[in-house]
Amino acid sequence: MKKLILIALLLSSFVGWSQDPIAYDFFDQALKKAASGNIKGSIDDYTKAIKRDPLFAEAYLNRALSKQKIGDIKGALVDVNTTISIDPKRGDAYTTRADINYKSKNYKGTIEDCTQSIILNPKDYIAYNLRGLSYIHIEDKKNACADFSKAIQYGSQSAAKNKKMFCK
Repeated sequence: MKKLILIALLLSSFVGWSQDPIAYDFFDQALKKAASGNIKGSIDDYTKAIKRDPLFAEAYLNRALSKQKIGDIKGALVDVNTTISIDPKRGDAYTTRADINYKSKNYKGTIEDCTQSIILNPKDYIAYNLRGLSYIHIEDKKNACADFSKAIQYGSQSAAKNKKMFCK
């Protein structure tokens, strides 16, 4: 019993040691700045959080979203790729990269990322809708309409509009 308590204490100290509370403080400040419209300030704070904790996947992902908002697509792509390399099971990271690819007219990349996101989160209606739009661009109406239907099933209102427009 004493060994179990000792092991539990050691493990809890390692977990506490690996999380930098200052990184989380910067992250929280970045969230507040982003919410108030100070996107460049949020990017600075996400950067500070990442410097404190280089494996802070959520900080990379949020910084990618902020960079995307100011038009830094290359920077956003680097950050979302870093997020995926740190945590390859984050479906939202694949959906974010799919959105970047879609806006860059990389429809094949969008389809691949949406598919990966759907594997990780089968109810990701954003990924179904975005993949459906990409299928429309590569003229695969059958798969597009199937994806719009799936997105509608999970609650997407924009997919309903897309289905009405493209699946006659």
